[in-house]
Amino acid sequence: MTAPRTTAWGALAAALLLAGCASVSPDGLRSQVQALADGRSAGVAAPALPSADPAARAQADAAIAQWLAGPLAADDAVRIALLRNPGLQARLAALGVADAQRVQALTLPNPTLTLGRFRSGHEREIERTLGLGLIDLVTLPWRTRWQGQQMEQATLDAAQDVVRLAFDTRRAWLRAVAAEQVAATQERMHEAADAGAELARRMARVGNWSRLQQAREQALWADSAAQLARARLDAATEREQLSRLMGLWGPDAHYTLPDRLPDLPAQPEASEGIEARALRERLDVRAARLELDRVADTEGFAGVAPWAGGIGLAYTRNTTTEQGTGHADVKRGWEVELAVPLFDWGGAARSQARGRTLQSAAQLQDVALRARSDARTAWLGYRTAYDLARQQRDAVVPLRRFISEETTLRYNGMLASVWQMLAEARASSQAVADALQAQRDFWLAEADLQRALAGTSGGASSAVASAALPGAAAGRAANPESQGH
Repeated sequence: MTAPRTTAWGALAAALLLAGCASVSPDGLRSQVQALADGRSAGVAAPALPSADPAARAQADAAIAQWLAGPLAADDAVRIALLRNPGLQARLAALGVADAQRVQALTLPNPTLTLGRFRSGHEREIERTLGLGLIDLVTLPWRTRWQGQQMEQATLDAAQDVVRLAFDTRRAWLRAVAAEQVAATQERMHEAADAGAELARRMARVGNWSRLQQAREQALWADSAAQLARARLDAATEREQLSRLMGLWGPDAHYTLPDRLPDLPAQPEASEGIEARALRERLDVRAARLELDRVADTEGFAGVAPWAGGIGLAYTRNTTTEQGTGHADVKRGWEVELAVPLFDWGGAARSQARGRTLQSAAQLQDVALRARSDARTAWLGYRTAYDLARQQRDAVVPLRRFISEETTLRYNGMLASVWQMLAEARASSQAVADALQAQRDFWLAEADLQRALAGTSGGASSAVASAALPGAAAGRAANPESQGH
């Protein structure tokens, strides 16, 4: 009898040790999320995440003030968003709550103590019962593994939110910088239209122009004024979107942006291996694979769960005392409670678990197919946007510059009119605006490609959609409110 009793006590001690090892992560699993997001956060390596420690918060505020002191770089905007965005802070706090719930779920329930005192005509009875549910104790090793898998999946989901915020902030920074550049170009176009309208007014006043000719120049001026107003609104809107993602308001929102977007790379990224990289590194693929493992791991337990849920163990010690003689009789014993599988044999539960496993397998396949498709689609948009941006930079803008210089020479030789000069100034400014937007679309497509390869699905973007349009129409499709005529 000694060996079985020792084995039973050893199993009980091991289960209690597992229950005691469960503890809440001191940083709310932020370090795990940071490790998963490392290398996937829009070019920012080892991104810092908000901390509940006051000293760490003060250090982060000092770093943010330094980043906002000069022209705000894209990487710094991403860092500020990861430290300040309230939505991300709430998401990480919810992850800490889920970790605490995991520990609570793995904590064994307290035993129940039942006391009773009963009297009859000749005796008094005192009952004492100490009961403990065995199912939580027996299934503790399995539940520990399952809860750990669930928390790993929740950590992956939180890391995906970090990646999305990083890339959304980078895209917002690109749009804000480009919008300010386009607004400056629209101001030059409006200056040319304003000069033409003023000259037309003076010539019509002295009788050298008809009212029809003056009206045409006045219409061009009104159109350029409307487009300038739209460009300024677009710049303010994009800036506000960037500030919202970074969690900035008040004086902190009065930051300055760089004067221009980054230059195009010398060579575009090749397409070889992008699908394999997406399947290997994407967080949503890893989360779907982990979900399948967890569901398949719980399938075997589903069949016995309906009748195993009522297992209980109780120890009873009852004392009966005769009032006349004072004789006490003590009764001790153990009581085991088992559910009788009379109606529910677990068939429905097994079918349900099998269905969930098949569902998780299909979802994993769907996520993998979407990852491959996202990688291909993002690369096609990236490569098309690169070719269009290079065409605008290397062909269209130099051609408009040559035409402008030749028009200036002819004007100086009295072979071209001032109206031709003004029209060419407007056309050159429009070409510059189109080149800026093509450059912006490339960097937006580059961000979408990196997110599709290493992060998670981001859906179709306007930059990818506009990359399929030829010439200057691409810029107007992406941002129709800020184009010239």
